[in-house]
Amino acid sequence: MKVDIFIPCFIDQVFPQTGMNMVKILEKLGIEVHYNPNQTCCGQMAFNSGFWDEAKNLGLKFLKDFPNDRPVVAPSASCVGYVKNNYGKLFFNTASHLEYKRLNRNIFEFTDFLVNVLKTTDLGATFNHKVTYHDSCAALREYGIKNEPRELLKHVKGLELIEMKDTDVCCGFGGTFSVKHEAISTAMADQKVQNALETKAEYIISTDSSCLMHQEGFITKHNKPIKVAHIADVLASGW
Repeated sequence: MKVDIFIPCFIDQVFPQTGMNMVKILEKLGIEVHYNPNQTCCGQMAFNSGFWDEAKNLGLKFLKDFPNDRPVVAPSASCVGYVKNNYGKLFFNTASHLEYKRLNRNIFEFTDFLVNVLKTTDLGATFNHKVTYHDSCAALREYGIKNEPRELLKHVKGLELIEMKDTDVCCGFGGTFSVKHEAISTAMADQKVQNALETKAEYIISTDSSCLMHQEGFITKHNKPIKVAHIADVLASGW
């Protein structure tokens, strides 16, 4: 199988190793990975901030950056969920509508692709730590995944998954929400991290680096005894 990969802004700029680990895993599974270096932002931030014209321009470029009728895989439920749910609004009744429909059926969040397309749950990973899992709002409510990441974590040797209280409650990032409503956002991060700490886990795991970045910022500032890791980084461990 041949796939294209989409590397979101946060991963490209802040967590590049996560993108590299996704490629490592796909190649281990025999996938031929293609990366278009011209790719840029999917436009989610502009769309969510009300700048639909700018979002549409970014969306048009995104469609052109992935012209092949093959799977597009990304380590972000947030970005993929945005593309699947909102490009239809941007390109409804336009010349790009068919291009959107093609992309919509081909684009996948990484854990969804592994479990439901490749039918793979055991990657031979080892991660000797207690972890807890954070359901990002985008993954759970917009993209619609919950069990897939957990199935993959269950097959990681040495990993103990302990569910935290209110795992489906927002961590407070929400893109520009964390900038516009700093006090509320910080309080939500505090609550999320405290729930994670109560499990005695060593790591908070998620499908979305944006959530993890937000929580890591709170953890670092307040010197909390817990770390964060993207699920792709965990699945690429130990082999």
